[in-house]
Amino acid sequence: MLWLALMCAGAHAWAGQVAGTVMQLSGPLMARKADGKVKILAIKSEVEQGDTLLTEKETYALIKLIDNSEITLKPNTSFVIEQFSYVAEQPDGDHAIFSLLKGGLRSVTGLLGKRNKERFEMKTPAATIGIRGTTFVASYVTPSAPPVPTVPLPGGGARAPGLYVQVLDGLIHVTNPGGTQNFAAGQFGFTPSFQQPPVILPANPGIPFTPPPAFSASPLSSTGAASGKPAAIDCVVR
Repeated sequence: MLWLALMCAGAHAWAGQVAGTVMQLSGPLMARKADGKVKILAIKSEVEQGDTLLTEKETYALIKLIDNSEITLKPNTSFVIEQFSYVAEQPDGDHAIFSLLKGGLRSVTGLLGKRNKERFEMKTPAATIGIRGTTFVASYVTPSAPPVPTVPLPGGGARAPGLYVQVLDGLIHVTNPGGTQNFAAGQFGFTPSFQQPPVILPANPGIPFTPPPAFSASPLSSTGAASGKPAAIDCVVR
């Protein structure tokens, strides 16, 4: 019983550790906490391990993590920070495990991914993405009730369900029980499910990623983002 109590206490402490800060927003962003509570976040709000981040249909959200990596969420996205641990003096403690449940994002590698790239995992319902010092875009299209194409359509339009990736810089590897495929800068990839291996696509399948122009500018100084508590007040939805 004592062992179980210690394990529960440890899990609770792990879930509340700060992972990063909201740097830019173009609409509503919510965080479902590990205890089930939901918070409405603002610029300078902190995000924690165990949070599920949810964007609305018009929302782009740029999250800067504590190792200076960045995750920019697209509209209609559900993204989980399963584990994120980084201490500059303790590389053995590095861990970055995320889950993209639906929607899309752009990921820019930070210090953790540069020194311990094998400890970065971006899980999706179709495959797991690993990095080699990278900027990439990932988009997961959920299965829908109406019939959809069985292959991705170049140039946009309705796309088949599955995971789409685009590498802007560096290298990623996409893995599932069907196989593993590496993707280099300028390449696009697709896998429809956990059972089918990822493949390189000959052309852009139409992965829209158009955050507001302000996202390209320096949103907040790194000093301001890292010092003290966030200035914005989070609203708790009960």
